[in-house]
Amino acid sequence: MDALSTHSIDVMDKGFGQADPESRTWMPSHAPLDMPRQSFETPLGDFRPSTSPSDIVLRRTVIFASTLLLAFLAFLTPAKIYAEDGFSTLEILALVLFGALTIPISCWFVSAMAGFILQHVRGSHDDLDFRPVARRPQTRTALLMPLYNEDATAAFGRLSGIERSLAKLDAASAFDIFVLSDSTQDDAATAEWVAFQSFRVTSHCRAFYRRRDKNTERKAGNIADWVQNYGAAYETMVILDADSTMSGETLMHLVDAMERKTDIGLIQTTPSIVAGQTLYQRTQQFGVRLYGRVAGAGLAWWSGSESSYWGHNAIVRTAAFAQCCGLPVLPGRKPFGGHVMSHDVVEASLLRRAGWGVHLTAALGGTFEESPPSLQAFMSRDRRWCQGNMQHLQLLTAPGLTAMSRLQMVIGVMAYWASPLWFLSLLTALLIQFQTAPKLEEIATLAGWRTIVLPRHDGYALIWMTALTWMLLFGPKLLGSILVMSRENERAAFGGSASILKGAAMEMFMSMVMAPIMMVSHTRMLIEIFSGKDSGWRTQQREADKITWAEACRFHAWELRAGMVFAAALMARPDLCLVFSPIVLPLLFAPALSILTSRPDVGQSLRFRGIMLTPEELGFEVAQPRARRQAFTPVAVPSHVTLDERPASLDLEAA
Repeated sequence: MDALSTHSIDVMDKGFGQADPESRTWMPSHAPLDMPRQSFETPLGDFRPSTSPSDIVLRRTVIFASTLLLAFLAFLTPAKIYAEDGFSTLEILALVLFGALTIPISCWFVSAMAGFILQHVRGSHDDLDFRPVARRPQTRTALLMPLYNEDATAAFGRLSGIERSLAKLDAASAFDIFVLSDSTQDDAATAEWVAFQSFRVTSHCRAFYRRRDKNTERKAGNIADWVQNYGAAYETMVILDADSTMSGETLMHLVDAMERKTDIGLIQTTPSIVAGQTLYQRTQQFGVRLYGRVAGAGLAWWSGSESSYWGHNAIVRTAAFAQCCGLPVLPGRKPFGGHVMSHDVVEASLLRRAGWGVHLTAALGGTFEESPPSLQAFMSRDRRWCQGNMQHLQLLTAPGLTAMSRLQMVIGVMAYWASPLWFLSLLTALLIQFQTAPKLEEIATLAGWRTIVLPRHDGYALIWMTALTWMLLFGPKLLGSILVMSRENERAAFGGSASILKGAAMEMFMSMVMAPIMMVSHTRMLIEIFSGKDSGWRTQQREADKITWAEACRFHAWELRAGMVFAAALMARPDLCLVFSPIVLPLLFAPALSILTSRPDVGQSLRFRGIMLTPEELGFEVAQPRARRQAFTPVAVPSHVTLDERPASLDLEAA
């Protein structure tokens, strides 16, 4: 008997088409799988999956040694300048902050450089060695889409695109789609149920739906509930977000890799962003599409079989997940205690601890997500991520984790702690200048994350430090641009060299403008979290919405206050205004920037001018099919229609 037909899919129809929310369930027969809660005190297992590269120690030595060398070279110049007259307390603090900030950006640059070299040397191949054409799946895979008060039409439209892509490859019978609702709003749940009735009888994949009575532990609990009740029927599961979509080719390659390499527990893809309408979305979409590949390839190279997990657009071995990833409840009160919020990194750590390989791949296209429509929407979501990452602080010393697991958590923590460190470095630099009377012969420079005033005779040192800092900050973006422009088909897919250069310049400018706003926002988040304020769990905003001036000013109150404090200080030292203007002006104009970047008409205007174009919206297929939002229109389905009333090609035994 075919491996796909080893499990029954008898359906329990609980009042199909009825109005009672509690009866809205269409699921297969139970296939329970034990998923015990884990303890971080569990000893580390025999960690060496066969997919771990034999030269992984050398790879990491190259990355970390290069990181330290670059950081040391950047550190030498300010240390030399401050040492001339002896170190003051503020200067020592400035150097400490400088070093703390330089190390992560040096690592980012070195990792991207490794990815750039790898892309040139071996193209789209990586350690997982995907076949040119994936074989037909021999096992069954579940596609899981958790929903929480989402736009049902948009969510089922994305699922429609996935199942049609699988149907074109004659692979739909190997994949079952599960819509796992945690929606708390009855209107949203009703819309889901109506859309599902149409989707179920038109989908080429078997489709199921259930709504939980209580959304305990949010998304992590939603997935765990499915694993515990139905996981035994599926060798692998693909986790999707409500804004995710993946091509059939990519899904088949992932399943093929999991079938061939049986000690892999998880493969994380590097999704591109699509369907960008507003200026903010288009900036994120272009940047990720152009630069993300070199960053992903580099990270995959040195993380090996101990990579991270981003919670979606990834394939997971179901039994391994059940065995290892029952999340513990953290001790203490919120915001640090309670259920794990940033659960994905923790789940990857638990898989690695048990000896399963966790891989990141940048070799597969055809994996997509969408961006929040505005800076405000992103910052609201980022607040929850920040709190979740701060929970990881208490796990850094857990005895059962690998060194790479700890490093992945440190990287997540530093993604937020870098902002207050940068803010403190700016304040420290400003205080140092106030201790020195301004002189006409002084020159100033904004060195990315650091501001230092230097005497004229140190001009060469200034040029060196500025050039090195800007290289570290913007080098990965330039490397991504160079990679695309060096390949004729990809250059054409992005609209040509001129379009790429204009888009890269605009994206870098927008990144510089938004950086000070995110600096203050992250600082505010950390202050709130360490003051005991819980972020809660809100529905994510996915569609553009008009932002009023009153809302923007209220939302960006912290940025406005910080900008006014800096501006007031600069009134006493107007000679520093040019240096600090790239920091102060975005803060003072944060509400205006937030409104501007949230407008779809501004984003579309840039598109019409050929700025920040991507292959997906230009209709090019670069290694994978085009991705776009799929329209889905629910149709009336009689309540007597059953799962068996399907095309014969979808019959399980026929698979």
